[in-house]
Amino acid sequence: MRAFAALLEALIFSPRRSVKQAHLVSWFEQTSGLDRGWGLAALTGDLSFPHVKAGVVRQLATEVSDPELFALSYDFVGDLAETVALLWPQTEQGNTEIPPLCDIVTGLMATKRGDAVTLLSSWMDMMTTSERWALLKLATGGLRVGVSARMVRLALSAAYKVDVAEIEEIWPLLSPPYHELFGWLEGVAPRPQSEGRAVFRPLMLAHQLEDEISSLQLADWQIEWKWDGARVLLASADDGVRLFSRTGDDISAAFPDLTRNMTWQGVLDGELLAGAPDNLASFNMLQQRLNRKTASTKRQIESPVFLRIYDMLFDGNQDMRGQPLHLRRRLLEERLPEIDHPLCDLSPRLSVSNHQELDDMREQCRSGGLIEGMMLKRIDSPYRAGRIKGDWFKWKRDPLTADLIVLYAQRGHGKRSSYYSDYTFGAWREGEDGMELVPVGKAYSGFSDQELVKLDKFVRENTVKKFGPVREVEPFLVVEVAFDSIHTSSRHKSGVAMRFPRFHAIRWDKHSDEADTVAMLQRMIEG
Repeated sequence: MRAFAALLEALIFSPRRSVKQAHLVSWFEQTSGLDRGWGLAALTGDLSFPHVKAGVVRQLATEVSDPELFALSYDFVGDLAETVALLWPQTEQGNTEIPPLCDIVTGLMATKRGDAVTLLSSWMDMMTTSERWALLKLATGGLRVGVSARMVRLALSAAYKVDVAEIEEIWPLLSPPYHELFGWLEGVAPRPQSEGRAVFRPLMLAHQLEDEISSLQLADWQIEWKWDGARVLLASADDGVRLFSRTGDDISAAFPDLTRNMTWQGVLDGELLAGAPDNLASFNMLQQRLNRKTASTKRQIESPVFLRIYDMLFDGNQDMRGQPLHLRRRLLEERLPEIDHPLCDLSPRLSVSNHQELDDMREQCRSGGLIEGMMLKRIDSPYRAGRIKGDWFKWKRDPLTADLIVLYAQRGHGKRSSYYSDYTFGAWREGEDGMELVPVGKAYSGFSDQELVKLDKFVRENTVKKFGPVREVEPFLVVEVAFDSIHTSSRHKSGVAMRFPRFHAIRWDKHSDEADTVAMLQRMIEG
């Protein structure tokens, strides 16, 4: 456990992706046995303990502090596990030998709800502050150390000198503590078999188009809309149908309506969209389904989804990825009647005669908020994993912007836990007593580290009310917020919801009266 705690601490204090990956590689190279397998499961989010939740950690806090001290400390620190780890008294047992990670995982799996506090307390008495923090993060499943499952698999690839695509392909077939995986990586066991099984295949991604389109020969490119949904992979094989996210996570349980049994077998690359093929809905509806582990029948009815197909990677057992795009597309169109899935359709190829027409189509694609821009794919390009320079381009529409007012701020997580870095914005609207501010969005990105320091200082100096970890501030700081699209929403008081809001500029020079209105945001939806 001590080595795993040191890894988590190194990851959280390493801002650069390359440094984080180097720490992961080193840990894999120096760790063996069950500790390595369970640590991998924790890092990829595949480890959970049903009887250890945040309430257990809060109960731990009552054993070492009174409610007022805990509230003040939690408000300052901004992270539950870190607060309890810091408040926990250092005993004479501290810094003694502690159980290995595998024993801690086994203990947490076996513990009952009423025994979890006692078990965690006995371990925490043996640990340093950073080890206590790591233990509580492990127990509750919220590591928040700035690594994704994809980054962890890349580190595995680097540590064992194996192509990451080979690891990602078999990942859905594996389960903690990954004996089959490490047996293969260490050369003492065969690679888990993926033939005839519905497994993930790494997606081909596009670069942002930065050059003038006039330099492109349009006859060399397949042009499509860039739909405003979530990129996914559908695999149908002897062992069933699975749906994967772009990073290789199996999301089948969240979309049982898309993973029904099929006679056709193969692998399809496409876009997960809300609504139906003949009645497309906004991304806001799709959000009702994303990031959920399961979907009830009621949820499936209220928030229907479908797959808009871009490409075919496999036709049965035939690997099509080495074929040029124009041949894959022709075969896909021929096979479409055989793909027996009522919630699938084909993303159309667009006929564009000249560069001005292409430019006009991009400018007009915001209509309805359902299209993000254009896709340009070289017709002779094979299907290769990752971003291949020069083969596929995305040409997104320019973001929308609005001048909004900072209303609330909350502390961040990880290295930002000491700063107010999550901000809620408001816009003006006509109320019963005149103009009033209502929240319209929240963002925590788009500003530099230097700007974060200034924003944090503004929050501390202009707080008017406190609501636990949230601060209400004097409503006069105007921020230009960029967002990809905007939709109506019955869940928000303002009646609107933004897609991917982020800071574009901090307008220290503007007066709050110059901020935009809800009516203006609603006009963006209409037009």
